Amino acid sequence: MAKKKFGFVSVMLAGTLALTACGGADSDSSSGEEGSGETYVLQAGHSLPDDHPYHLGFLEMAEAVEERTDGQVTIEVFANSEIGAERELTEGMGLGTVDLVVSSTAPVTNFVPELGVLDVPFLFQDRESAVEILEGDIGDELFAKMEENGIIGLSWGENGYRHITNAIRPIETPEDLEGLKIRTQENEIHLAAFEALGAQPTPMAWTEAITALQQGVVDAQENPAIVADQFSLYDANQKYMSLTGHVYSVAIYMMSQQTYDELPEELRDIVMEEGQKAGARERDLIVEMEEESIQTLKDNGVEIIEDIDTAPFQEAVQPVYETIEHQDLLNEILDAQ
Repeated sequence: MAKKKFGFVSVMLAGTLALTACGGADSDSSSGEEGSGETYVLQAGHSLPDDHPYHLGFLEMAEAVEERTDGQVTIEVFANSEIGAERELTEGMGLGTVDLVVSSTAPVTNFVPELGVLDVPFLFQDRESAVEILEGDIGDELFAKMEENGIIGLSWGENGYRHITNAIRPIETPEDLEGLKIRTQENEIHLAAFEALGAQPTPMAWTEAITALQQGVVDAQENPAIVADQFSLYDANQKYMSLTGHVYSVAIYMMSQQTYDELPEELRDIVMEEGQKAGARERDLIVEMEEESIQTLKDNGVEIIEDIDTAPFQEAVQPVYETIEHQDLLNEILDAQ
């Protein structure tokens, strides 16, 4: 029985391996017809721990796909950036060296700039509004733009609401952020927002951030509670967490167009169907685990500042809205709520 393996152990070698990937697939494509008995191994990657909902969502998808295809398609899931960080994984899909990815939207904006609108602070009124918009016409339009760039959007997931942790003082108002050195994602919208709030944003990759927090290079960071918990930020001088919920962190389960094209239609349909279910499963896990993570942070001495009045924060970041490139999309999302 022939066995075709998609993807590679390291997308760092994408440049040298891309030709091998394409050549191998093409040379064996005639044996990939439905009913041939050929098996396929797909590689799925993400940047978070193996107990994060990103991973658990992929595992459920993998189990369902293997069962429904009678073992013809198996999915190997790699956590903790083992086969590449988010940017590398996203690029790998375009090259055909990675088959499946779940990632925040930020790296995908390199291919689809419109996705950057989803990083605007306080964009969605609540989680329900976000899901309704993303699973409606607006989300479909964004997926269509991704497909033009060799990436198929399977379903919308999330990484929860982003909150602020820091080592200095409780954050209850924008004034409390004044002068605070805060690690942010390498994201222009986030940088502009924290500058507007009076902080000193310092963009860096997450792999560098924990050391920077431990050494006091930066005072603060912003992430969902589940990330603060899973990376034990209470051991990185983070004494306070303010539940600002300033960004609903959208994530996407994705598939390489090249992988899609290589799979026989019957198997492809099953992978697509299960991928379309992954986002909703993952969101449910996020909601469940978010509450557990906040309790874990409390148990480890983090002071949780709840019931934040977000109105002053929203007012402070309003000038950022005027700088957003895709104003039509921004207004369409705002008007839909």
